Amino acid sequence: MTMGISLSAGKHTASTTASRRRRQVRGRKRIFGSPDRPRLVVTRSARHILVQVVDDVAGVTLASASTMEADLRGTDGDKSAKAKRVGELVAERAKAKGVGAVVFDRAGNKYHGRLAALADGARSGGLDF
Repeated sequence: MTMGISLSAGKHTASTTASRRRRQVRGRKRIFGSPDRPRLVVTRSARHILVQVVDDVAGVTLASASTMEADLRGTDGDKSAKAKRVGELVAERAKAKGVGAVVFDRAGNKYHGRLAALADGARSGGLDF
């Protein structure tokens, strides 16, 4: 079972965005979330970071966390520190749902900076990937 990501939706997007979308499609061919090992998908913007634990077979989101939540908006620190806190929070929520192991989907972004901090936070929270 494959997921379809449309590349034509962003016909007039910037070259960096189009390149990231191509990398995302290449990675999504191999990454698939199952009920025993769901997909931990990261959405990153210039200001915020959003994480979801998704079961692709059932098509449901099991847990999510974001820097847009009220308790995380007020925290001090740089964006990497907030990303680490988001990782710990999503790990805590996933563990409450009975998820111990996930597949990390970086969505075409480099494993660097905020993404690496988020992954470290999720691992320290108890998620295995």
